[in-house]
Amino acid sequence: MSVPLSVLDLAPVRAGATAADALAGTTRLAQRADELGYKRFWVAEHHNIPSVASSAPEVLIAHLAAHTERIHVGSGGVMLPNHAPLAVAERFGMLEALHPGRIDLGLGRAPGTDQRTALALRSTSPEHFEDQFAQLRGFLGAGYGAIRAVAGEHTVPELWMLGSTDGGARIAAELGLPFVFAHHFHPHFTEPALELYRSRFVPSDLLEAPRAIVAAGIVVGDDDEDALRRALPGGVSMLRLRQGRPAPIPSVEDAEALVRQLGERELAVVQDAIGRAIIGHPQTVHGELVDLIERTGADELMLTSQVADPGQRIEGIERIAEAFELTARAAA
Repeated sequence: MSVPLSVLDLAPVRAGATAADALAGTTRLAQRADELGYKRFWVAEHHNIPSVASSAPEVLIAHLAAHTERIHVGSGGVMLPNHAPLAVAERFGMLEALHPGRIDLGLGRAPGTDQRTALALRSTSPEHFEDQFAQLRGFLGAGYGAIRAVAGEHTVPELWMLGSTDGGARIAAELGLPFVFAHHFHPHFTEPALELYRSRFVPSDLLEAPRAIVAAGIVVGDDDEDALRRALPGGVSMLRLRQGRPAPIPSVEDAEALVRQLGERELAVVQDAIGRAIIGHPQTVHGELVDLIERTGADELMLTSQVADPGQRIEGIERIAEAFELTARAAA
């Protein structure tokens, strides 16, 4: 399989560490992805979640782009209803002016947080997304209401629509945008959403034919059992989030101790979260990713790992790069 590979990272915060530690780990991961020949490195927008340090993606993108050389750096995504379109256009227009041809602007409709925090962000309704997008395009282009985002001529960031249901697929198709589906959120929706996107796609000035990235969760270990142990803290972190008591991601040992005390319903939440990822030995993960590409017809694969140890995340992308012979492809 020769589709491009990319990385999505949430700057996960582990118990006993700081946000600064998490962001430093994400920086090292981006640099290694750049060296290995990955195409993109995206960071997400989340708010008021102690296990996620990526709350201001445009700030982190500026840092990562300055500390890498070739890789596209972008958002997976910016939640447009949280922001004034002009502010997004100005920030990403400036990023693109600073790093021409390397900035991606992935856009989503969800708040990326709880409703109380969303209100504190002064968000608008996702129902206004298409109007907001039209304003954004105008500000980045010839202007909207006689306003442009950045004075002077410059290229614009590459625009993508994100989705985890058919709602995002419909919008991407109607607007003629490239589409990223969050397989790591809703794996059972992936193929129907992509089918809808491709069948309803309307060519635009941005894109002539459908183009889709599938974002998949992975955890790579020395063997399948080791990978399952590495995945367990992420499952526990999801349980805590669902219970309304989010916390930094626990260690493997603490997660194992907690799981032994869980009831049947709580354990089901942990197992469901783990079950959404592709977990195992590098060859196990490689085989399942190849199958995912074949089933979905993905034009690109984006990998994300809810593992708090940056060293283990780096090891994971190294092993997948080796399995897909990514470095050799990049050199060629």
